Amino acid sequence: MSTTPDTAAGSPARTGTEATPAGAGEQQKLPMFALLALATAVFITSLTETLPAGLLPAMSDDLHVSESATGQTVTIYALGTALTAIPLTAATAGWRRKRLLLTSMAGFAVANTVTALSSLYGLTMVARFVAGVAAGLAWALLAGYARRLAPVPLQGRAIAVAMAGIPVALSLGVPAGTFLGKVTDWRVAFLAMTALTVVLLAWIAAAVPDYPGQERGERPKMLHALRVPGVVPVLFVTLVFVLAHTIIYAYIATFLDDLGMGGNTDLVLLVFGAASLASIWIVGAQIHHRLRVLTIASSLLVAVSAAVLAVLADQTAFVYLAAVLWGLGWGGVPTLLQTAAGDAGGEKAADAAQAMLVTLWNVAMAGGGVIGGVLLDLTGSDSLPWSVLLLMLPVIAVVVFARGHGFPAKRPVA
Repeated sequence: MSTTPDTAAGSPARTGTEATPAGAGEQQKLPMFALLALATAVFITSLTETLPAGLLPAMSDDLHVSESATGQTVTIYALGTALTAIPLTAATAGWRRKRLLLTSMAGFAVANTVTALSSLYGLTMVARFVAGVAAGLAWALLAGYARRLAPVPLQGRAIAVAMAGIPVALSLGVPAGTFLGKVTDWRVAFLAMTALTVVLLAWIAAAVPDYPGQERGERPKMLHALRVPGVVPVLFVTLVFVLAHTIIYAYIATFLDDLGMGGNTDLVLLVFGAASLASIWIVGAQIHHRLRVLTIASSLLVAVSAAVLAVLADQTAFVYLAAVLWGLGWGGVPTLLQTAAGDAGGEKAADAAQAMLVTLWNVAMAGGGVIGGVLLDLTGSDSLPWSVLLLMLPVIAVVVFARGHGFPAKRPVA
């Protein structure tokens, strides 16, 4: 799943200054109607990316390709984002923010409609690539947009509200799409996404404030950000953590089918997503003071979940336990990593660090789809959780040892 702050919205310090007069933050409230529109945009972006995970067998049969080939619809989406996020973000840095948000959401409407109507694997892959391009624009915009809407003391909560679209997509969207595909047709799920996007376009136009883009001299310098202490550890954790997650999540329907639980895929995803909702609520409430502890806990929970799936997946109860642990670990990760990237970059390099985060996130999504597909073909689905466990070990090590910069014991003061 992809998430990053707005590389064109300005640094945390500048966006907070725009949002509220000094000293007035505690008396102000979050603009919930506008933030919920952003959360719905995040929901659409996240669900478009992950929906094939629950529909993989049906899509595979209808497109007349293998399940590993169908899994590459997640890979090509991620590639579309990874290849275009930085250049398109730079090219559109001067655009008005609402115009850019409406353009990216319209891209989803077109791509999901083509996916729903296509009977050709090649055309479906093109549509998924276009959706990934739209996601690159959206993810480089949404979290920063949320920061701009909020006073400084409430910016973390504003991001958490906007990013709630991710666990809602996982807890409700993917299971609902999987169920809809089961009782009707997988194409109906994608058409439902188009209908929701049309409603959202009207919502954004009516309720979300506009902001200017950046002046040319303010635009982020990528290589400079890599020299800022703490940025590289955050980017490494992003790359490997998302890679680990995607290896199994992209093929969760196949993994469960091989366990004889194919009929329970929607329920397992519902449990996972409900735990993700709890996770993002906890992270939103505690991130201002406990970013490091929460990141360590998230990493450990995902690692333990992978271990449970690797050793005890032949028992149904342990599969559901693993889904709970996985959701608790994963749900808050987008908010944790984007906040860590912004903190590590500071006022001068936050935008560049976050632009690189969106690219690496989607490189990892693409890599997870490819690696998971190769493992599925060569060694079977049993190898997927073991691979996740192996990858989570360096993630945990880097988070623990990046105590001075990256994941510090005490967050910098805004």
